[in-house]
Amino acid sequence: MLQRTMDAQQELSDLTEISSQIQAAVVFDDQGKVAASTFGDSRRADELARAAGGLLAAAEEIKTGENALTQLEVATGDGSVFVVRTGKTVIAATTGSNPTAGLVFYDLKSALRNVKPKPEAAKKPDATKRPAAAKKTATAAKKKTAARKPATRKKPDAS
Repeated sequence: MLQRTMDAQQELSDLTEISSQIQAAVVFDDQGKVAASTFGDSRRADELARAAGGLLAAAEEIKTGENALTQLEVATGDGSVFVVRTGKTVIAATTGSNPTAGLVFYDLKSALRNVKPKPEAAKKPDATKRPAAAKKTATAAKKKTAARKPATRKKPDAS
């Protein structure tokens, strides 16, 4: 599930502002849960997500090769639907007729890159515990000290 819904909404707003070809867009996960859309109506956003998911599934069945399908364009005389997927996150957009496909895909990929959830932050080490590396170093230092030969003293010359 997308954890950065506000970022996804802002990204879609930016996308439609910079790309005059995109009429509507939706970001959703692999389960069809909508994270953000340009629609004011959640029903229409769900419909586009469901339709785009169906297009991906149908294209997966007929594609060749082993790699997962990452982008798809379906064109009609009235317009096109573009779908881009990265991992479990999907963005779908509609355009008018005769869009510049390469530019639309570029814009969608850029937007999708910015809405992907961030990996969980690594846990901070507990300050009360010594790191394992420090423990090994202290133990190794004790062993080295014990293993050293006693220093030999030179006898002063009896001249």
